[in-house]
Amino acid sequence: MTDFSWSDLAVVSAFSLLAVAVVLTVTAVVGFRIDRHNVVDVSWGAGFVAVAIAAALAGSGDGWRRVLMLVLVGAWGTRLAVSMFRRSRGKGEDPRYEKMLSNAPGSPAVYAIRKIYLTQGVALWFVSLPVQVAAVSDGSFGVVSAVGVALWVLGIVFETVGDRQMDAFKADASRKGTIMDRGLWRYTRHPNYFGDACVWWGIFLVSAAHWPGVLTVLSPVAMTYFLVFATGARLLEQHMAERPGYREYQQRTSYFVPLPPRKA
Repeated sequence: MTDFSWSDLAVVSAFSLLAVAVVLTVTAVVGFRIDRHNVVDVSWGAGFVAVAIAAALAGSGDGWRRVLMLVLVGAWGTRLAVSMFRRSRGKGEDPRYEKMLSNAPGSPAVYAIRKIYLTQGVALWFVSLPVQVAAVSDGSFGVVSAVGVALWVLGIVFETVGDRQMDAFKADASRKGTIMDRGLWRYTRHPNYFGDACVWWGIFLVSAAHWPGVLTVLSPVAMTYFLVFATGARLLEQHMAERPGYREYQQRTSYFVPLPPRKA
């Protein structure tokens, strides 16, 4: 077991929490100004980048691990933030938030702060715990760290390729009204969400390679839960359920983990 300072972790966690607060406060100001709270989806990726920067600067652990985490989280978070910005630019409010705020008890503004921004901030800080712990950990780059980086690479490639395939599909006017079931989408209905899960399990493994990183296992569990059951795949499935051909697509294609297509 390597030396580890809980007081150093407290400092990193405090700076990480401050970074999250700054990102989401700015996001909330923008959201209320333009009357569109789906800007918070952009800050999801940006918030993780802010935490990675704060942890790298405030951490006392091995420099190589802090830099590695900054690169892994920075690349993933920046790609996600840019992707979400492009997808939401020029569009109206997300139906999820419209429905939520239309049924809000009391002040919609206070409800939005509590249910959208504060909730996302807590989730973001909790999921980023492996990054925070890694910033104050010491130890060499071993097999577990290498497996973590490999899993991260698999995830980032999977979600990037999946997103590009979907963008090309949507840009093809001849495909309008049909269901995307080619490329990675032939093996899983949610390659981008599967890729996100791989990324965060990979980041966890880099942290878990040295004590007490293994204690942050609930962070990738929480991220996977969000992606599969809470705000990711499940909500998208509900939105897509009534589209022509989607139920047949569900019957032959794996929900989350990529698998060979089932025969009709």
